Amino acid sequence: VQLQASGGGLVQPGGSLRVSCVVSPSIFDVDAMGWYRQAPGMQRELVAIIDNFGAANYADSVKGRFTISRDSYRDTLYLHMNNLKPEDTAIYYCHTHSHGQNYWGQGTLVTVSS
Repeated sequence: VQLQASGGGLVQPGGSLRVSCVVSPSIFDVDAMGWYRQAPGMQRELVAIIDNFGAANYADSVKGRFTISRDSYRDTLYLHMNNLKPEDTAIYYCHTHSHGQNYWGQGTLVTVSS
């Protein structure tokens, strides 16, 4: 299993951004998927997670602003981020597990700044 994240960038406070994570060979090969983030000097934290049935859970800090989704036809996991705040600045990593193994994407940097 390989995960390829993309879509990070610089956005102003209050703006929106979508990050993506392509799963290969197939999203059907993996279990629940999630997005984590790690800010400078901080530990990596869970942002959102979605299971194979589409049920999602979110960290309190992003509830109502972020939406996680998965597209089985495109083998892609998404994180839609609205009303971004400077404290959302971090490297965002996608994660999954399959057959007892953990897999991480390479991370994509999101910077929220004016």
